Amino acid sequence: MLHRFANPTRFLRLADIIQPWMAWATVLLMGAGLYMGLVVAPADYQQGESVRIMYVHVPSSWMALFCYTGMAISAAVGLIWKHPLADLIAKSTAPIGASFAFLSLLTGSLWGKPMWGTYWVWDARLTSMLVLLFLYLGYMALIEAFDDPTRGTRASSILVLVGVVNVPIIKFSVDWWNTLHQPSSVLKMSGPSIDASMLWPLLLMALAFTTYYLWVMLIRVRAEVAANRIRNLRFRQARGQGED
Repeated sequence: MLHRFANPTRFLRLADIIQPWMAWATVLLMGAGLYMGLVVAPADYQQGESVRIMYVHVPSSWMALFCYTGMAISAAVGLIWKHPLADLIAKSTAPIGASFAFLSLLTGSLWGKPMWGTYWVWDARLTSMLVLLFLYLGYMALIEAFDDPTRGTRASSILVLVGVVNVPIIKFSVDWWNTLHQPSSVLKMSGPSIDASMLWPLLLMALAFTTYYLWVMLIRVRAEVAANRIRNLRFRQARGQGED
């Protein structure tokens, strides 16, 4: 299955089919999620209207972790099986995941000011999420730091695999340490503790962010495939001129 889509042409044909569906799904889910979250869902009895930040903050946090986990899997596949598209998927995912991590930190700070009285505290959850953002930025800097793209890809893939240890730290930080950040209210063994009137908009926004990621990732992979083809063509042309 992995090698079946190693052929860029076959992958691009599949992307042509999936990409429009992801675009429409993003628009519809985002519109429905924002309407339900900002208009239909009630204000929280403790947090008031500021609870509506949750409908962007929580999905962006989920997606920051999801994207990095996907990058780690892609990096492992690229290192072990030399899958040509796995490295492109990891490279294409990095800027999207970094945007989600930044959005999570930004919206968390906006929520923290009225709730905690400050925009930032060195809380375990916040600090580990900041580390995740730095890992994304480090990956993007490292992959472009070498003249040889193969060396850059290998070095950045190793960084991703080392940094993946931060993902469970982010997830379980509120359970392992005494933090200001509230514990999970959706992904719990006993089931969600959040009311359905708030849960459904949250899930819609999470789906919207997921389809948005798939949509933009496919666009970026297509651009990377095209750039690689142009690079290889120029290399062959230069090599042919050198032989002449």
